[in-house]
Amino acid sequence: MISPLFDGVDREIRRVLGACLEGREPTWEEGVTLSGARGPSFHALVATADRLRRDQVGDRVSYVVNRNVNFTNVCVKACRFCAFARGHRSEEAYWLPEDEIVRRAIEAQAMGATEICLQAGLPPAMDGRLYLRLVRAIKAAAPALHLHAFSPEEIKYAADICRVPYRAYLEELRDAGLGSLPGTSAEILDDAVRARIAPGRISTAEWIEVVRAAHEVGLPTTSTILFGHVETDAERMRHLDLLRSIQRETGGFTEFVPLSFVHAEAPMFARAEIPELRTGPTGHEVVRLFAIARLMLGKSIPHLQASWVKEGLRQAELLLSAGADDLGGTLMNESISTTAGAAHGQLQGPASLRRAIRDAGRVPVERDTGYRALRTFPLARPPEGEPLEPLDRVADPDATFGSYRALAADEGLRFQLRRKPAID
Repeated sequence: MISPLFDGVDREIRRVLGACLEGREPTWEEGVTLSGARGPSFHALVATADRLRRDQVGDRVSYVVNRNVNFTNVCVKACRFCAFARGHRSEEAYWLPEDEIVRRAIEAQAMGATEICLQAGLPPAMDGRLYLRLVRAIKAAAPALHLHAFSPEEIKYAADICRVPYRAYLEELRDAGLGSLPGTSAEILDDAVRARIAPGRISTAEWIEVVRAAHEVGLPTTSTILFGHVETDAERMRHLDLLRSIQRETGGFTEFVPLSFVHAEAPMFARAEIPELRTGPTGHEVVRLFAIARLMLGKSIPHLQASWVKEGLRQAELLLSAGADDLGGTLMNESISTTAGAAHGQLQGPASLRRAIRDAGRVPVERDTGYRALRTFPLARPPEGEPLEPLDRVADPDATFGSYRALAADEGLRFQLRRKPAID
């Protein structure tokens, strides 16, 4: 008997979805087939992803209270999708000194954060020991904070400057107090695509080498994809398949985070550098990718994060019905997506996230970076209203925490190459 779920569904898509419900993961080629789901096939795909999500992780949806600190926008790379980076001569080039970075970490902890996330550009003439000093300074000032920092691109840059293997550099960071790494700088793990959108960026093989080394020394990482620009469905699916194979080998990915390309201020869009460049994925395209990710990765990487920064909180809430089980962090500061043209702000308070989770019919959970539940909240909204926490009382995040525009305009934070851009 054919389930009503499959009425009107394309025969090949029906076959793949049926196999998934029986416990088999799709191949990347079958992922390409699922990428063509429209109409009844689309709805069946989403329903299947929601069923697998429930079986794999249950009805809890998590978030983390964290702060993001992008301590410099100066970068030696010129990635065509990045609107955040500035050259060292730019009038908008900024550099946060150590005491300000530490102050932001302490402030975040006082506001209830359990995690601080550090990522930045790759400044010229950087002292390769900079990251180690930053980790030690933050852990000395706020030892309870989990330090989630430095993309594979940043690790490669610093390790190459120090002329040490990635593993050795990562071991030093771990011993200094680093807790985990963001798995960004992945974009699409295909060198032909990377050459078009970010020539000179870390290669696929180098990204994999850094990530494997991190996992081997006990540093978990996230995993990501940046989609909706020039990549094909096949390139997306091979990307997911590669992440799955790494996870089967190392078990070190904590989550998968699809990131929609934000085009408005991206150099390759503004300069019309790539004629066939797309202006980000469509709404249905985002939902399809999340659903397929649940089918392909759910057994090995059970946590699928919907980024409210990229998608907006309303779309992120809808993605909770397409396989997602996490809404990411509160952030407090966000510069990279904002400079690209994202318009969803840089803070979501815990109460706001819990409201979205409850509206999706799910149980809100505050987690730590490793997805350990810290607080579980009832499904029903409290009769007296949502309890407010310090972050929920912040009326103007830019005024309270600072903004990218303020950083770029602050003469006191201007980056100067004549001094060695390290923190003394």
